[in-house]
Amino acid sequence: MPIRIVTLIVFLFCCYPVARGQSVDPVRPGASGWRAPSGGSSKVIQASGSYDGPVDGGGANQVMPGDVKPMSKRVSRAKVTKGSSSLPNDDGQVWREYDITPYTLRDQSSSHPEQAIVDWILRETGYEAWHSSPVALLSADRRTLRVYHTPQMQSIVAEIVDRFVSAQAENHGFGMRIVTIRNPNWRIRALPLMKPIPVQSSGVQGWIIAKEDAALLMNELRRRTDYREHNPPHQMVQNGQSLVVSSMRPVSYTKGIIRTDQTWPGYQPELGQLDSGFTLEFSPLLALDTATTDAVVKVRLAQIEKMLPVKLEVPSVVAQNQRTEIQVPQMTMIEVHERFRWPTDQVLLLSMGVVATPGPTKPNVLTDALPLPKSAPRADALLFVESKGPVSPNLPGGVAPSATASRPDQTFHGRY
Repeated sequence: MPIRIVTLIVFLFCCYPVARGQSVDPVRPGASGWRAPSGGSSKVIQASGSYDGPVDGGGANQVMPGDVKPMSKRVSRAKVTKGSSSLPNDDGQVWREYDITPYTLRDQSSSHPEQAIVDWILRETGYEAWHSSPVALLSADRRTLRVYHTPQMQSIVAEIVDRFVSAQAENHGFGMRIVTIRNPNWRIRALPLMKPIPVQSSGVQGWIIAKEDAALLMNELRRRTDYREHNPPHQMVQNGQSLVVSSMRPVSYTKGIIRTDQTWPGYQPELGQLDSGFTLEFSPLLALDTATTDAVVKVRLAQIEKMLPVKLEVPSVVAQNQRTEIQVPQMTMIEVHERFRWPTDQVLLLSMGVVATPGPTKPNVLTDALPLPKSAPRADALLFVESKGPVSPNLPGGVAPSATASRPDQTFHGRY
């Protein structure tokens, strides 16, 4: 009889927490879940969520009171190997190193003159040729250009490098003139003197013209009242380098509001900034025989025609009918990025069409004084490019050439 009483007391003592609605965790007392007596994985159920996965005592997957474990899978990782000890040459790739110091030593205007050679290689061969099959490499410093590619590609690279290091092209300069004509009727007398060339950019026209005829045309244009130049006279760029001419100027405006309920008047203006003007980037490169010239022309025109006002209601505690004004810009933008080839002994003439003027117009005393509605100024933007032959490394014009070139991640292969 005493043995039965002791057994009953032990049974009641073990079952007492269950009678109170608590769970018993043999691994961690006080846990809010119940664990199966088997040694394998099990599902832990909580009032605030669920988690399917293995649970161990104190491991990363342990569920604490109030925790919610999301049902997530392990992130997969790509298989990585060391690869072979040599570069793959399944397509006959070969390694070549080109000495580019004849060009980089004479280009003192740029901290990385070798980048111009890399940019022209990418323009000529295409960006995809170096980042797809076959395995390839293109790298350069101030002394050496390293190339790993097929023999066919190496011949293209060698020709471009020769065009940079050629002694015939050393100190060869190109003159530029950026002008605007309000009325495009200048074509009436000039068209018989010019020979059209193909242009792929929409709205852009191109011609080549003899240097003597170009000089006569320029003198005639200067006599017009609507003629205006937008770059310094005698501005030139040397072969293989890049020149950036810019008249961009920042224009600030109120583009929105930011609510600040803690301070009066309950908001603050959100300011924005736009660039208005033009940017021209010109990069010429002579052929090995100097008979023809290739050049990349990149033009960006941006004009703010007007600011459209918008009234916003911004009620606050002290002023329920409070209003403020923001501005929405109405803009005109033109972008041209194209490559041209023409005979070196002739002048390249490009017309962007009647577009937004790249700079502020000349004041007109009569029309400015009248309260008449005025539209944004328009003009025919013209670019004259002429080979000047060997010139002094100290280029005149007051503006040093810039080595800024097109981004290598942009390719226009197939457009030219």
